[in-house]
Amino acid sequence: MLNTLAPTYTDSPTGLESPPRLPEPDPDQIRLEKVFAVLSEPLRLTIVQRLLTSSDEFDHTCGWFGFDRPKSTLTHHFKALREAGVITQRQYGMERRSRVRLDDLNERFPGLVELILSWEAAPST
Repeated sequence: MLNTLAPTYTDSPTGLESPPRLPEPDPDQIRLEKVFAVLSEPLRLTIVQRLLTSSDEFDHTCGWFGFDRPKSTLTHHFKALREAGVITQRQYGMERRSRVRLDDLNERFPGLVELILSWEAAPST
């Protein structure tokens, strides 16, 4: 299942220097109940899955996703994912760019990333 990861998660990172990460829990402080809580929202699960499978660059802004949602709503979802330890964010000028904490999640919760990758949204009624 991990062979479906975008190249940015399988290739070596570029030598470019990145801004520091925004506040997030240390890997040993990531709690399963918090991860499950934030991933129970389908939009957040979609965000994580798309970061894992469709990223062409190292980090992406919320505008990259093309969601038809207010920026404040998307900011809230990204913040929830970061505070739960699912993604990391860096501040580039006025933009916050996101990336899944793949290594941390795989170490803390083996199999979780595979579940995210295999998830399919429920059909709309």
